Amino acid sequence: MVASFLNPVLFLLAMGLGLGSLVDRGHRAASLGGSQYLVFLAPGLLAATAMQMAGAESTYPVMASVKWVRQYFAMLATPLRTIDVLAGHLLYVAARLALATTVFLGVMAAFGATRSWLALLAVPAAVLTGMAFAAPIMAWAVTMQSDGGFVPLFRFVLIPMFLFSGTFFPVSQLPAGIRPVAYVTPLWHGVALCRSLALGHITAVALAVHLAVLGGLVVAGVVAGSVTYRKRLAT
Repeated sequence: MVASFLNPVLFLLAMGLGLGSLVDRGHRAASLGGSQYLVFLAPGLLAATAMQMAGAESTYPVMASVKWVRQYFAMLATPLRTIDVLAGHLLYVAARLALATTVFLGVMAAFGATRSWLALLAVPAAVLTGMAFAAPIMAWAVTMQSDGGFVPLFRFVLIPMFLFSGTFFPVSQLPAGIRPVAYVTPLWHGVALCRSLALGHITAVALAVHLAVLGGLVVAGVVAGSVTYRKRLAT
């Protein structure tokens, strides 16, 4: 609870108000859709925080449950099936994300970084964003024999997405050759969805596209996980 509250407060103070005062003073509001930098940044951080938390909850805890603490095998000593183990862990991650993003949204509101009642829907949007990462990562993490692959995942996948998927500045300001890559990342869809809801500017087409991409990744992760969990835990 302390981390869930302090992280958004410190991020919004440092980046939203600190750096934001320089951005706003530099008359950059036009490139941000006319919004103050704090208002632009906060919903992006909401989605990015969900991604980071999902990555943390779906890597080392999965490895621990297989090799170190072996909680998965204790669960399978009961009538539970491997798909039940996967579903239970995913539901825990979803609950963890829901708690953290609700607190984050409350901090956003306290900072005046919401512009519409639709911002309430940014919480399930952020949870969906996190689950779009958690489900595929868990399906992969359960196959790992060591935790050596987790560092490259964070360093070369999640951190670059955090920096270049529209969280801190519009993707349109990236070089033309890189923009298509940013636009297809799951985090960009999550950031765009949360930002549109927080600002109250969302179209039916954009909503459908974002939900289809993020929901499709969750489904793909669950399907893949049902196979990889069974292969790893049923042997």
